[in-house]
Amino acid sequence: MKLAGTHSLVLLCLGAALAALGGTDFHAWAPTPPMGWNSWDCFATTITEAQTKAQADVMAQKLARFGWRYIVVDIQWYEPQARGFEYRKGARLTMDEWGRLLPASNRFPSGFEALAQHIHGKGLKFGIHLMRGIPRLAVAQNTAIKGTPFHAADIADANSFCAWNTDMHGVDMSKPGAQEYYNSVFELIASWGVDFVKVDDLSRPYHRGEIEAIRKAIDRTGRPIVLSTSPGATPLTAGEHISQHANMWRISDDFWDKWPELLAQFKRLRQWTPYRGPGHFPDADMLPLGVIDMGKRTTHFTHDEQYTLLTLWCIARSPLILGSDMTRLDDFTLSLLTNPEVLSVNQSSSGNHELFNRDGLLAWVAQVPGSTDEYLALFNTQEVPDKVPINLGGSSQVRDLWFRKDLGKADGEFAPQIASHGAKLYRLSPGRLGFEKIL
Repeated sequence: MKLAGTHSLVLLCLGAALAALGGTDFHAWAPTPPMGWNSWDCFATTITEAQTKAQADVMAQKLARFGWRYIVVDIQWYEPQARGFEYRKGARLTMDEWGRLLPASNRFPSGFEALAQHIHGKGLKFGIHLMRGIPRLAVAQNTAIKGTPFHAADIADANSFCAWNTDMHGVDMSKPGAQEYYNSVFELIASWGVDFVKVDDLSRPYHRGEIEAIRKAIDRTGRPIVLSTSPGATPLTAGEHISQHANMWRISDDFWDKWPELLAQFKRLRQWTPYRGPGHFPDADMLPLGVIDMGKRTTHFTHDEQYTLLTLWCIARSPLILGSDMTRLDDFTLSLLTNPEVLSVNQSSSGNHELFNRDGLLAWVAQVPGSTDEYLALFNTQEVPDKVPINLGGSSQVRDLWFRKDLGKADGEFAPQIASHGAKLYRLSPGRLGFEKIL
């Protein structure tokens, strides 16, 4: 297994070379894990312009100063009659004469350009969801591909379609007009002022050709649009490829508020360590915290499990994309999202990796740039409280980041008691855990 630092250095050198040639390396558009909000967990397919603006208001007022930036409208924004978590076969879609999807006017009466301007005016960034391919409705109507003599039926791959959403056909990238279609789609998206695009149905199975086409189309616009691919699991064998084409990519299917799903993310995040670096981040998916599920309930995660969730996402530098209704944030959820010392682990640490996994007691470690300090995350995934012992290799001052409290000096052995399904996050000064040292 190659070192993560080597891979990151190659990409950074590539970025420097492109800059010297007057080009732009897309990794520079997301040098740290993106932090934001996505409509799916709470609004499913039904989000509206008014609801999006209300979410942006809260982010601007309560979260932006802590680094939260992106407001992302998820799937089916082009469907006038969208319902809950349902994808309806043959649903009516809104699109233009070139077969490009448009926001449904009954849900987004001002359009996405005006919505983007509104969000930008609050100091935030605007994102949307997109399905891979070309609308089946466009193929049925055989719409023209903008700027070419070709039509939708010329490029559609009738044998390539999403298993869970019938809106789109895949695009056969070997056909003339295929790249031009994707170019036209992202030309439109860029004209709206979009800053982030989550493209679905790309990773399972892995559509290498369309991923490359999307990368080319985004770069051609000249607009710094962060690219997120979905859903997972993205195959590990595609790690080199996806890290050279996307800023973030899903490592699992949709993540919800169930302990077994959270437990499974430990292994996935460890496996993806070689491909984590500035501008390219394995994505453990959205944070199902606070009020979710069409606003009908609060998260099923206990408080201890929520500490585990945020601690793991931060120490593993996963993007932080909130799924809750921000207009109904409770004090505890808000405290999780606005702890600057914890968020700094996600945004500015390096060398992040699992230190050990011993019978459900786990540790991750990361470096604090510009210092000799280290971050240490300890987890108890067992069903009973337990101590998680670790040999610090010497004396270190210990600070609890969740409670923002200095704990004093630990000399050699450090063995905090951690609740079942719970986690602790510390800063060690100096740090000595670059290699595994367990009791």
